[in-house]
Amino acid sequence: MANFVFNRGKGRGVEWAERVNANDPTNAVLVVAVLATSGIEADATLIDLDSFSALVAGTTNEVTNSGYARKVLDQAGGITVTYDDTNDRVDVFFPDQTWTAVEAGDGWNDVVVGYDSDSTGGTDANILPHTLHDFVVTPDGSDITLDVPTAGYFRAS
Repeated sequence: MANFVFNRGKGRGVEWAERVNANDPTNAVLVVAVLATSGIEADATLIDLDSFSALVAGTTNEVTNSGYARKVLDQAGGITVTYDDTNDRVDVFFPDQTWTAVEAGDGWNDVVVGYDSDSTGGTDANILPHTLHDFVVTPDGSDITLDVPTAGYFRAS
């Protein structure tokens, strides 16, 4: 497995982060979800999927460990967009995310960041997957922290 940008999200990461920060549309958010190790499909399959509901429609599943819940980042979530004219790129960052006292159960394989233009809609069909990152963890009842690199979770260049 490798880190990648979903085909649906290529070229859109900066736009989505800026829309969340501007609360435009109202209730726009980034969603952070974790995929289970068991049944995970190949990257070549996952990269083509266009929604969170499609992401878990095959054999790939979201983890169900006690202590796990999706992270939802709105305009107050600390998302930053940094334009680096010296290096001709844009970095999108959000703070580290911690799940508290995650019980054993599903093994963790990947973390997916997606964009939801209206978090009040309540359906995975509306969440567009943006990036997938390797995140292999075996929960054991302790806290789990997603350490987001200082360069961000996404770079456009």
